[in-house]
Amino acid sequence: MKPPQVEWRAELPATVEAIDRFCADFQVWRQENCDDLESFPAELLLREALSNSVLHGCEGDAAKRVNCLLRARSRRLFIAISDGGDGFDWRSVWSRRAKATDVGGRGIEILRQYSDAIRFNSKGNAVALVKRF
Repeated sequence: MKPPQVEWRAELPATVEAIDRFCADFQVWRQENCDDLESFPAELLLREALSNSVLHGCEGDAAKRVNCLLRARSRRLFIAISDGGDGFDWRSVWSRRAKATDVGGRGIEILRQYSDAIRFNSKGNAVALVKRF
């Protein structure tokens, strides 16, 4: 028998404040629906993917929207984030390894280090992440 799956879909304005509110709501959702998912890595992945969409994809324009889909099942979290931005050439930065002292360009490295699977769409304005706990 497959473990039950919990899903949450949301659309956020492209602001840092909306990310903060959503991440606070995420922690409540996580505790109520899937408390076997570790708090820190789950929120880090979610926050990083949302931040990239808000700051880079939507350029912080509060009139733009970011879509988020979360699916949780026993010891596994799926995160899908998309925006209406122009996207970016993720292939050109994929092999770059960020240093701990780098001020920028650490987003891909964070996603790589903390997720078990990453997939960008061809345009580069959507990412899907899987984290197993």
